[in-house]
Amino acid sequence: MLLRTKALIRSGGSIAKYAAANPSCFILQRRGLRREFGPKYTAKINEAEEKWQARAEAIKKGKKQNTWDLFEERGYVKDTAGTKEHIAELMRTRRIGAYVGIDPTAPSLHVGHLLPLMPLFWMYLEGYKAFTLIGGSTAKIGDPTGRLKSRDHLSSSDATMNMTKIHYQLKKLWENVDTQMRARGYEADWARKRGIVNNNHWWNKQPMLEVLRRVGHALRIGPMLSRDTVKNKMTQGDGVSFAEFTYPIMQGWDWFELFYQQGVQMQIGGSDQYGNIISGLEVVKAARESEPDPQERKYVTPKTALDECVGFTVPLLTDSSGAKFGKSAGNAIWLDPYQTSVFDFYGYFVRRSDQEVENLLKLFTFMPISEITKTMEEHIKDPSKRVAQHTLAREVVTLVHGKQEASAAEDQHRMMYTGQMTIPQVPRAKDAATGGDQYKTISDQPVTLNNAPRIDMILPESLIMGKSIGRILYAAGLASSTTEGHKLAAAQGCYVGGAHRAGGENVTMNPDIISFMPVKLWFPGETQRYLINGNLLILRKGKHNVRVIQMVSDVEYAASGQSYPGQSFTGAVRKLNEIMKNLKEKKLTPEEAKNAVNELQKSSQEKQQGQQIIFPEEKSRQKKDMETKLKQEMIASVKTIDGMMDGKPSARGDGVNKQTQDDRDPYKW
Repeated sequence: MLLRTKALIRSGGSIAKYAAANPSCFILQRRGLRREFGPKYTAKINEAEEKWQARAEAIKKGKKQNTWDLFEERGYVKDTAGTKEHIAELMRTRRIGAYVGIDPTAPSLHVGHLLPLMPLFWMYLEGYKAFTLIGGSTAKIGDPTGRLKSRDHLSSSDATMNMTKIHYQLKKLWENVDTQMRARGYEADWARKRGIVNNNHWWNKQPMLEVLRRVGHALRIGPMLSRDTVKNKMTQGDGVSFAEFTYPIMQGWDWFELFYQQGVQMQIGGSDQYGNIISGLEVVKAARESEPDPQERKYVTPKTALDECVGFTVPLLTDSSGAKFGKSAGNAIWLDPYQTSVFDFYGYFVRRSDQEVENLLKLFTFMPISEITKTMEEHIKDPSKRVAQHTLAREVVTLVHGKQEASAAEDQHRMMYTGQMTIPQVPRAKDAATGGDQYKTISDQPVTLNNAPRIDMILPESLIMGKSIGRILYAAGLASSTTEGHKLAAAQGCYVGGAHRAGGENVTMNPDIISFMPVKLWFPGETQRYLINGNLLILRKGKHNVRVIQMVSDVEYAASGQSYPGQSFTGAVRKLNEIMKNLKEKKLTPEEAKNAVNELQKSSQEKQQGQQIIFPEEKSRQKKDMETKLKQEMIASVKTIDGMMDGKPSARGDGVNKQTQDDRDPYKW
């Protein structure tokens, strides 16, 4: 049993194993870390291996489809690093790991990212290990592939913002994949594994000198210069910088780290990533051969062809007009609902042509081929109903935004074409006003990744640097009042993102490592210690309610036209004063004043909705006095109007029949 377990773990990749003195367990050693597995855990590993070998035998006998055959059947494969026969055999016999890397160079993923992610999701469903890698470090260099002009340099604040937002987008995608897996009846598999990894974790502590020492000698300049993407940028573009030239080395080292830590033998990339995958294979091979630890080298050095790493790219998709798939009028279709609304996202897929919809159903859904065939047969009977397109849109929106949003978007589209509703207005990126609907939660539902409020926002420097954490939590929409914000902080019920640097008290947070620690009550001046790059504050309440707050100057915030809950001179008392002043100056009629007060009350009630923890706050005495004065002013206005209508101008409070006052008073509260 011990030898079988060692063989199993070794087949998953890369980690040295040593037999313990006790034959009922084994020890795993990785870079100085020793862990001892007991008999129960060993038995689980053995059971998982036996199931996998039974699966491999069923595939060999034709009773079950090989996952690689599924990839080819659905059209996921363009170029391969390794023969197709070798990859098919590797996937049949080994529970390998695979990964897709994404650099956070933009604030959101787009539809184009979904294509390489889909085969990764399929591998997870089939029981493999699947990882999404966020290139927090490689994004600082910029992938030159397919570009004639170098990428604009990202500021540290933008990089951190993008990295955080994309992390939560990937997290949402993975949870929706889990939901789809359960809905489609996949069996629970203990050995199935998924994860989100950031390459900052090793590049922040990995000396580049060590990387070059181990793999630099194995990489030749000639083959790298001969690649089309490099030649085109050198001859037609702005040239290739040394930093861009090191990008394939960094990406290859990422693969080696995943191979070493998680047994990842496969990389899946977009249609333009074949050159980087080939370079990555060379880096991984050189790193394995140059392993300095003799004991470790015995296990990382490949012994058979099945120990080698492989990779493949997905095809480049274009629509029926020849435009790159995932673009609409030259703009990307984003997965962020505040950059591309769910309604427009659904509509993009509904507008696909009849010629391309079947292929898209194979690529972007988890529907079995037989189910796709039936859908197309139904579609052909009456193409005007666009059955296939609505099925495609519903499945993709369910994956990206959840089932509830998909159902709502489908209903909106169907109602729109029957003339029963108007088209919803698309939220714009500039509408990042704090305290708006984008930052509200649903009162009767827990916050999930699919219904979580918007993440990014801006707040003024005077608030962040001069006010308490309770006020900041209220302004960010994470508390229903300043009082609740203070109570949350006192109870450590919310969290601040980042990691402390080694140093003095006033050293700011590390932008490269986003971890969360409980918020505590601190003095306003201490907030600067928790800022990333001096202007970014990340807060979280619960698991999924996150805010990435960019601090801007007061002048810039005022110019944006935004406001936040608790902002000075925007409260209810001030607004009641304005209503009363306008009523006195006859700029408002009594009816308009009443409506304005009702709107103010309604707005105040809405602010209280959607919070998981609510500490009821009674009206202040000042607010009560203002409401009483306003009511008296409106009643007096009615009396004056009544007196004028009777031809008897009356002084304030006189000349009104008291017996009929209650009947005529439309402003009785």
